[in-house]
Amino acid sequence: MIGKIFSRAELISERERLHAAGKRLVFTNGVFDLLHVGHVRYLTQARALGDALVVAINSDRTVRKLKGDGRPIIDENERAEILAALRQVTYVVIFDDVSPRELITALLPDVLVKGGDYGLDEIHGREEVEAAGGKVVSLPFIEGASTTAIIERMKQCS
Repeated sequence: MIGKIFSRAELISERERLHAAGKRLVFTNGVFDLLHVGHVRYLTQARALGDALVVAINSDRTVRKLKGDGRPIIDENERAEILAALRQVTYVVIFDDVSPRELITALLPDVLVKGGDYGLDEIHGREEVEAAGGKVVSLPFIEGASTTAIIERMKQCS
């Protein structure tokens, strides 16, 4: 699975290869801590929008900034490896910014995807992708499937 985990530079080179071959690259990002059915369904839908799917995950440092000191539950390298094991996922990259905008601008994917809990105007990188001729998609949110909800249920069990 490690062969699916790319550095930013490796991913940019791979993007150029895919573009030259006429392949559509789909990009999504998030924390992906405690993988659950909502993640799996979302990634399956995202992958169906193109030929290859990049999942960019926040570094542990940026997860703490976004979610607080108790997160992530699973460290960045393990989260990357778990995602790389999924057949829907073609590439995984870890990014160390709160926003993925810089990475999205460097890659300019053909399709930029986020979950339905984000409005199109809230999706980082939307302007850059659309300006380059790409498409931005907000997939339906899977109600009740969230890492935060799982953590809360676990706290109630102890």
